[in-house]
Amino acid sequence: MAVARSPGQGPLAGVRVVELAGIGPGPFAAMLLADLGADVVRVERPNGSDLAINARFDVTNRNKRSVTVDLKAEHGPERVLDLVERADVLIEGYRPGVAERLGIGPETCHARNPKLVYGRMTGWGQEGPLAPRAGHDIAYIAVTGTLGLIGAPDAPPAIPANLVGDYAGGSLYLVVGVLAALHHARATGTGQVVDAAIVDGAAHLASMMHGMLAAGGWQDRRGVNLLDGGCPFYGTYETADGRYMAVGALEQQFYEEFVDLLGLGDQAPARKDVARWGELREAVAARFKMRTREEWTAVFEGSDACVAPVLSLREAPAHPHLAARGTFTDHGGITQPAPAPRFSLTHTAVRGGPAQPGADTEEVARDWDVPRLLADGDG
Repeated sequence: MAVARSPGQGPLAGVRVVELAGIGPGPFAAMLLADLGADVVRVERPNGSDLAINARFDVTNRNKRSVTVDLKAEHGPERVLDLVERADVLIEGYRPGVAERLGIGPETCHARNPKLVYGRMTGWGQEGPLAPRAGHDIAYIAVTGTLGLIGAPDAPPAIPANLVGDYAGGSLYLVVGVLAALHHARATGTGQVVDAAIVDGAAHLASMMHGMLAAGGWQDRRGVNLLDGGCPFYGTYETADGRYMAVGALEQQFYEEFVDLLGLGDQAPARKDVARWGELREAVAARFKMRTREEWTAVFEGSDACVAPVLSLREAPAHPHLAARGTFTDHGGITQPAPAPRFSLTHTAVRGGPAQPGADTEEVARDWDVPRLLADGDG
């Protein structure tokens, strides 16, 4: 039996979202909407998702409810359209044309609900030569120039997990687009399609770099610029115990405090002398190798030197600042990031653990008044 979930809290309370199950940026975007209070119903395929972990650990499905619909069955599309008729937003992450072939494309959905915001999450977008091709985060950020920004100049580009493409360039841009379109739909009564392509979002993230490149303030190669590890006072350094400290002492006053606490003082080469950056980096690296990460953390604690320890995923929740803010929370035995951002009036929370495939069908059928969800077989 499904466990009843508490009513949505947060600024999106009362907003209904249909999420057509997938993996990666679509579910993460829907989780963010659910975290903000939306009533998100995830429509699962009968055979479940392709994620290689047990569904009860997939925190990107927290705060949601789940129903199971076979879209390839005779009456499957109609059951989804019943949900669409009562929804404000739909999110899908199929390749272009797939939703249309299944009978739940934008035109069909808007015929049932003209106010619907139809959010489409893809890597390549709905049009263009690569639109029908498969891909993953790494390929999307590669062609936009974003991947080429990251890493040492004498090594292959560093892979930033799937954070820059899937989640930053994909999920977050989809959510921004959906919320903007929802605002428009409520003002005009007319829904629309949001085409959120990871290539577009990942390219957009690098807007500042393109401006700096045009102005001559950014070299078109990695590891030689102010914010890509080329600057010796903006980077990471190994400590005596094989761990790392992160340094971001860009401004003069912060830099002065940094070199003073590091113990370099007047011995440090002039920070603006780019020709001596290599010498400065070696001096800084040598100092950091003299103490452990814990010791350096204590040295810089309470300062404005802009230095922090590089923590692992398991270490991060115990950081004093994050613990004080409740940046992480424990729910259902899983330590996970708490909802973000925060609101002064419409507070958010983790209301329920990861939705289990099909577990909420009866509850959703009742709450959304969609009795056909309970029909046996194809009836």
